Amino acid sequence: MQRLMTKKDTIHIAFASNNNYAVLLAALIKSIIYNHHTDENIVFYVLNDKISQINQDRINSLISKSPEIKIVWKNAKELLPKGMKFPIDNSAFPFTAFLRLFAPYILEDDVEKLIYFDVDMIVLKDVSEVWNIDLKGHTLAAVIDVGKTVDCSWGGIPNYKELGILGSAKYFNSGLMIIDAKKWRDAKIPEKVFRAMEDNINYVNYADQYGLNVVFAENWLEIDPLWNWFAHNYHPSPNNIHFLDIKPIFKSYRSDESFKQEFFKYLDLTPWKGMKLKSDYLRLLRKVIIKVKKKITKVLVFS
Repeated sequence: MQRLMTKKDTIHIAFASNNNYAVLLAALIKSIIYNHHTDENIVFYVLNDKISQINQDRINSLISKSPEIKIVWKNAKELLPKGMKFPIDNSAFPFTAFLRLFAPYILEDDVEKLIYFDVDMIVLKDVSEVWNIDLKGHTLAAVIDVGKTVDCSWGGIPNYKELGILGSAKYFNSGLMIIDAKKWRDAKIPEKVFRAMEDNINYVNYADQYGLNVVFAENWLEIDPLWNWFAHNYHPSPNNIHFLDIKPIFKSYRSDESFKQEFFKYLDLTPWKGMKLKSDYLRLLRKVIIKVKKKITKVLVFS
């Protein structure tokens, strides 16, 4: 008999992706499914920034034989209030990056918790392990970033002193977040993050990650770094690999080679099996286009 989904034993996971990174999303979803061995159901929420119908169908095919898993597609136009304004920084991060801030708003009111994964990840352990981490009253749990503290000279929060934040305060990477959805919504976190960015726009370095670290300074739960292990550092058994730098789909990939092999292990279980590596020219061109768009407009308005 098919087991019916119940909220009590369902893991809720959100991603944000555009069409360029649909291939990464497919590999990530496959890795989560492949390594999930406990009996919870899973609901995947895709915050969809113009992913083509063809690619949506390819991703949906990953769960065609898994009634205990569901994919919910949420178009950005349905997710964001009309006229929503986004701070324009000097980074090459696309608009898609901001969508994760709104992930808790797509849940039903009685769903208390959500895991957010960046799409440039591969999960190698059972996702139920991170799902069952106790937030201990915090709104957010995450892993410390490469720069470790807010006074990092090349990252962190450049104006931490002006904001009254201790330089030794830990700085987290927002690629993996365990979120108390109700507290997030009640505190109106997206508005606070955008305000932090707008008020300090000349210091914003990593888009909404800057704003999140300002808002949650010294008020977030640090978890095991193996749940957001950065691919430029080798580890024999990470729980979750994060391809922070150049993604493994590009010829110019330069992080650990064994992690690239792990990525293609899962990608080859998807309709993208056998995909050829992409030219680095495409990657650089996209960054240039994003930066040009930001320079020619003072504020990005979603409509």
